[in-house]
Amino acid sequence: MENEVSIAVDHGFEITSNHEEPKIVIPARDYARLVGLVQAALNSMPDLAAGLSDELHRAYVLPDECDPGEVVRMGSEVQFRDHGTGSVRTVTLVYPNSADIADGKISILTPVGTALLGLAVGDSIDWEAPSGQSRALTVLSVRTPATNK
Repeated sequence: MENEVSIAVDHGFEITSNHEEPKIVIPARDYARLVGLVQAALNSMPDLAAGLSDELHRAYVLPDECDPGEVVRMGSEVQFRDHGTGSVRTVTLVYPNSADIADGKISILTPVGTALLGLAVGDSIDWEAPSGQSRALTVLSVRTPATNK
């Protein structure tokens, strides 16, 4: 069956899938707030809201009491490599009202922010830049503050 996903939870989790996009994991508290953000952004930013909605639909929502480990979630500091330029960037994934590019805080409602959500260290993903250019990145490290765990 295409896009079949099987999930097992036992002292952690394992996710298997037969589709090409990397599997993503999102804590339930982030998921609930992000669904609300999508609904609020549908009229003002329909394309960005749709992109985030697509990611949320393919996510495995992990109970808050489970620690997903080195997975990008809201508030995570993420180091990633841009495949096109070879450059390594470190950013923090935040809600739109906390975004500040100069301070390295990127909004979840940016294409790269949406692409990073739920990825684990070592995961790679293709994403489309605002210019329409196809880009790819690989997550190198994830640090999540204790307040977000």
